[in-house]
Amino acid sequence: MTPKTLAKKIAALALTKKASSVMIMDLRKLTDMTDFFVVCSADSDTQVKAVADAIADGTEKLGSSPWHEEGISNRQWVLLDFVDVVAHVFHKEARRYYGLEKLWGDAKIETVEDKPVKKLPAKKTAKKK
Repeated sequence: MTPKTLAKKIAALALTKKASSVMIMDLRKLTDMTDFFVVCSADSDTQVKAVADAIADGTEKLGSSPWHEEGISNRQWVLLDFVDVVAHVFHKEARRYYGLEKLWGDAKIETVEDKPVKKLPAKKTAKKK
């Protein structure tokens, strides 16, 4: 699996636990440290853990377990390092404080959104007289 594909899968896994402000940052032209960051936010420390667990469990099923994990017990900023892709799951307050988007402002950023399910139009029923 390519790093870009893995980044997209990680973003999709984060969305399964209702992560917000999910983005993929392309760092390939900026650093040799990693190719992509996947950054997302959660509303509570419980949700931070749920999103991180969904990413770790989901990628393991795809054959790409994290090489290194940090912040699981603190639940404010969880880092899951897949070498070519690093996932950052932030509590909203911590994300504002650390400002990775500003720090890596030259990165190409792709916002990832949960695609809403299209609702079928309601069937019209004949009114009875």
